[in-house]
Amino acid sequence: MQSEFHKIKRLPPYVFEEVNKLKARLRAKGVDIIDFGMGNPDLPVPAHIVEKLAETAAKPRTNRYSASRGIPGLRKAMAGYYERRFGVKLNPDTQIVSTLGSKEGFANLAQAITAPGDVIISPNPSYPIHAFGFIMAGGVIRSVEANSPEQYLAGIDRAVRHSVPKPIAMVTCYPANPTAQTVGLDFYKEAIALAKKHDLFLLSDMAYSEIYFDDNAPPPSVLQVEGATDVAVEVNTLSKTYAMAGFRVGFALGNERLIAALARVKSYLDYGAYTPIQVAAAAALNGPQDCVAEMRAIYKSRRDVLVESFAKAGWEVPKPSASMFCWAPLPAGFAHLGSVEFAKRVMEGAEIAVAPGVAFGEYGDAYVRIALVENEQRIRQAARNLKRFLESERGAVR
Repeated sequence: MQSEFHKIKRLPPYVFEEVNKLKARLRAKGVDIIDFGMGNPDLPVPAHIVEKLAETAAKPRTNRYSASRGIPGLRKAMAGYYERRFGVKLNPDTQIVSTLGSKEGFANLAQAITAPGDVIISPNPSYPIHAFGFIMAGGVIRSVEANSPEQYLAGIDRAVRHSVPKPIAMVTCYPANPTAQTVGLDFYKEAIALAKKHDLFLLSDMAYSEIYFDDNAPPPSVLQVEGATDVAVEVNTLSKTYAMAGFRVGFALGNERLIAALARVKSYLDYGAYTPIQVAAAAALNGPQDCVAEMRAIYKSRRDVLVESFAKAGWEVPKPSASMFCWAPLPAGFAHLGSVEFAKRVMEGAEIAVAPGVAFGEYGDAYVRIALVENEQRIRQAARNLKRFLESERGAVR
């Protein structure tokens, strides 16, 4: 009997395993780890959303099976959000599917469109589901280095020329996880042109559409490009915008063929999110949006405190213009360690947890990702710990 199943063998060892085991051991000893590792929102869900959830859950009929593609009211609310925010009109019946978060949306989209051996172009570094969703579906990933948006687009033509068989789709993710980079509408115009030139679908992940720090430059959607719905689907989520990560509500929007394929796969796999959660999600999208601005301001303040305090401690962290992450080069004197070993050392020496950049692809190994999920007091404490660690370790690093 085989020791491992075929799909499991295609997945690499879990990069976070070493770091997570160390974190668990330290916490078991009573060490107070300041955890910047996972992008898990710590802010409260706005009260009006929770109230709608509780109100709906009290109605017996709402405890029955729901709709796998999303209740009509939620899909209409999603369409309304895209029209208000991006000026994009979508048909909620044919161009929108509710998903169990953006991660499930991407994974089941991969199941819907991927045949064994199909090639997908994915940025590297990038969020793991962008590659492994397709690998689990039997596809093959053609990684293109993406330490800048321009670098990624410049690599698409070469990736298509040197891939056999020809790729069927390309992935984008902006504001980017993990790099926190942003793009303007011109980027998407060029990306759509490339997709049409090479007969590719374009799959856009926009989970951080509302966490941006330049009020004059909110991130655009790929669907704003004329003709984008001919080839593109965008995946979005309420997880970060409304701190609803545990609710698991996201949505896929755009090309009708791709949306129909995703809806068909989902119809065999799930009955959709719990109906009261979907009703609460519609209330989030249709209701007052001042809560979103307040959360955005909190993340911006945390970003500023972290960048300033870490710089004073001796670690220059670039200031992101969007997302809930900082993408930080390993400090001077530590680059040769690689991201996993550095993450372990900074946890043991400074009681700080960060995400190793190599978890997002080999081109991320010179970086770590820092999530803005601790309050300002904890961030300042982390900076004090970091300063002591760097001062004691820099001369000792071999």
